[in-house]
Amino acid sequence: MALTAYDLSGRTAFVTGAASGIGRASALLLAEAGATVHCADRDAQGLHETVTLIKDKGGTAQSHPIDVADRTQLAEAVSAAVEASGRLDIMAAIAGIMHSSSVLETRDEDLDRVLAVNFKGVLYACQEAARAMIATGTRGSIITMASGAVDTGGPGLLCYGASKAAVVQLTKTLATEVGPQGIRVNAVAPGWIRTPMTDKHDAEKQAQTESVMVRMSPLGRVGEADDIAHAVLHLATDASSFTTGQILRPNGGVAMPW
Repeated sequence: MALTAYDLSGRTAFVTGAASGIGRASALLLAEAGATVHCADRDAQGLHETVTLIKDKGGTAQSHPIDVADRTQLAEAVSAAVEASGRLDIMAAIAGIMHSSSVLETRDEDLDRVLAVNFKGVLYACQEAARAMIATGTRGSIITMASGAVDTGGPGLLCYGASKAAVVQLTKTLATEVGPQGIRVNAVAPGWIRTPMTDKHDAEKQAQTESVMVRMSPLGRVGEADDIAHAVLHLATDASSFTTGQILRPNGGVAMPW
């Protein structure tokens, strides 16, 4: 039972942000578990690389080069995935962007863009996935990507943290609404993870940040994309069949909310 619960053979997954980082790692792991994976991202080249990696390992994948902040593009991509596979079992809404500015320096355009991708993009993915699952009677799993930023404040985190806090509320609310249809909705809230997004910092700032996170973690390390992909896999499978409306925090113990 313990092993078969992680078998995704015959199931279909849709992963946003699949061109790199946590999204790519999650797409690869879901495919390795047997799922057909539809990969979405605005980075067409990175998306092609992810799909190629899956196929080279014997998996099945298809690319959807879209901007998740565009409701129409996302709806059409999910519809195409359902048409191709006949069902949708897993939605992993992982696409996101970072922006750093103090509260006093935050501009309307900064907040609008971060919310468009990190919150609206997740909302659209959740809506389309839930509609598809309800229409086909699929007892599926919807997984959103929050952040350790929801548990603590920090300089420059207004836009990013606010968008991720909104994702948490979306996750909990949707879980109550679609639970009667057998659909589970959970969020993953990673701590500091080495990805192309966090690597955008200059090398010195990157090293300083990681040094702080290592000292704060009881495990004495920062996370890798695969650490979060395994959390996504768990929530996607029958191993978490009695889990919904929860926030899973793979953060190395940096934050331990009650």
